[in-house]
Parts: sequence; C-alpha cells; structure tokens
Amino acid sequence: MFASPAYAQAAGGAAAAGGTAALIGFLPYLAIFAIFYFLIIRPQQQRVKQHRAMVDAVKKGDDLITGGGIIGKAVRVTDTEVEVDAGHNVRFVVLKSTLADVKPRGLPAAANDKDK
Repeated sequence: MFASPAYAQAAGGAAAAGGTAALIGFLPYLAIFAIFYFLIIRPQQQRVKQHRAMVDAVKKGDDLITGGGIIGKAVRVTDTEVEVDAGHNVRFVVLKSTLADVKPRGLPAAANDKDK
C-alpha cells in the first residue's frame, strides 16, 4: 500500500568492477581449501611419510604389530614382505605395508601401571 515501485537501475559500473567481484566471490572457496589443506590433507601426508619410513626401516629381530593386531618378531625381511614369528612354531608372512607399528629390538616396553 505504501510501497513505491522499484525500478531496475542501469548497471553501468558493474562492467568495470567485474574482475574484483569475481575474485571476492571466489575467495571463500580458496579459504575453505586452505583450511582443509592445513587441517586434514597435510597432516595425513606427514603420517603416511612417517609410516613409510618406519616400514622401510624394519630389520630382522624387530618387534612388530600387524594391522590385524598380531604381535611378533621379524624373522626374515625382503623388499615387500616380512616373515613374522608370533609364538611357538607359528610363523607367517605379511606385507610390509600392513604393519601397524615397529619397535626396534632392545627397546623396553612402556609400563602402563603406576605405583599407587
């Protein structure tokens, strides 16, 4: 009732500011990608690099934990496989890439119980 009709204005200045408007519209996408890179992608790449270095350093006698949770000792190591001794007359071969953790021989195990 009291509203006045709104007419479209001529877009004379929009052509000159088109490049900066596109950049400002694209800026949130760049910011989201940067946040994802520093919070998700980069830390994962570092973990993969550390795991690869750990697996490449496996040698005979190291204590191993496989991806399935089996604990054993490295008996024979090749480029891609490790023969694991898991107990009394139990030996099997696993791929190096499936190892979850490697503890070098002679390294003491962490004590979980504390004096009370």
